[in-house]
Amino acid sequence: MSVIKWGILGCGRIAAKFAADLRLVADGELVAVASRSLENARDFALRFPSKHIHDNYTDLVNNPDVDVIYIATPHSHHHEHALLCLLHDKAVLCEKAFAINTREARDMINMARDRKLFLMEALWTKFLPHFSAVKTKIANGDLGEIRSLLVNFGFAPVDPIPQRMYDPSLGGGSLLDIGIYNVFMALSFLGKPDEIEASMTKSDTGVDAQMAVLFKYKNGAMAQLFSTFLSNLQTETDISGDKARIRLTSRFYEPSTTIEFYPGRVDSKEIIPVYNEPGFGYQYEIRHVHECLHKGLTESPVMTHDDSLLMMEVLDEVRRKAGLVYPADR
Repeated sequence: MSVIKWGILGCGRIAAKFAADLRLVADGELVAVASRSLENARDFALRFPSKHIHDNYTDLVNNPDVDVIYIATPHSHHHEHALLCLLHDKAVLCEKAFAINTREARDMINMARDRKLFLMEALWTKFLPHFSAVKTKIANGDLGEIRSLLVNFGFAPVDPIPQRMYDPSLGGGSLLDIGIYNVFMALSFLGKPDEIEASMTKSDTGVDAQMAVLFKYKNGAMAQLFSTFLSNLQTETDISGDKARIRLTSRFYEPSTTIEFYPGRVDSKEIIPVYNEPGFGYQYEIRHVHECLHKGLTESPVMTHDDSLLMMEVLDEVRRKAGLVYPADR
């Protein structure tokens, strides 16, 4: 089994979790890290040793030892960095949000297709065991027809508040940072909405400090999605059908969540057991990328290009309804 050699572009908090979980994947190796600061790159490499340490992204994409690059910069830079990688014939796993808007996402996908290179959005929740267990439960008809979905995701950051969270030029605001998980859950279990309503609490910088979203469907189903940087929420998901409901407890998007199954109208619950490996949970999507690369695929059959485009189209419409505009939209 050949080893897949990774480069990491951007050495922040998410990149550190990814690098830690890469160690858990037998056929993966971190060979290069890159930051715009040599000090940051060196500090990162002290925790996660790699053969190459770069103080710029151009050297990383030109590194012949690298097979695939994980992009972990702010989503405002994903378009630029993905195109840079693809232009240098590197496969790409790009952190969510995939881009700032649909136009950027189409650029990225079109280049990957033109150059016959692998490109996937790193929406890691889709590959976690608990998510697969919920999908199976629903596919088996245990909930009946899904009628409603409620998702809350929020936290009040402590000082100093990271600049990126409220910076319009970096795609700041709750929607693209954490609300994307809420939209992902709705799209996963109810599909594309027929109607969207959205309203936001605007921050001093013009981005959303809070975002309330309502998806409506022709069959009468609804999804209520709320994200906020102003208060600490339970961060849970309730998926309700005409037979039963499922509740994903705190941190529904992470492996640490618990699946509670409530049959009928009774209050008694059943815990659906799920085995999670040690680690943060990024190893599951890494293994999927490896499987795709070993097979010579240029698109994931699980997190498809159409999935990423639909996500961006819906996020664009939510922002349009709420009045949230970024510099990249102009």
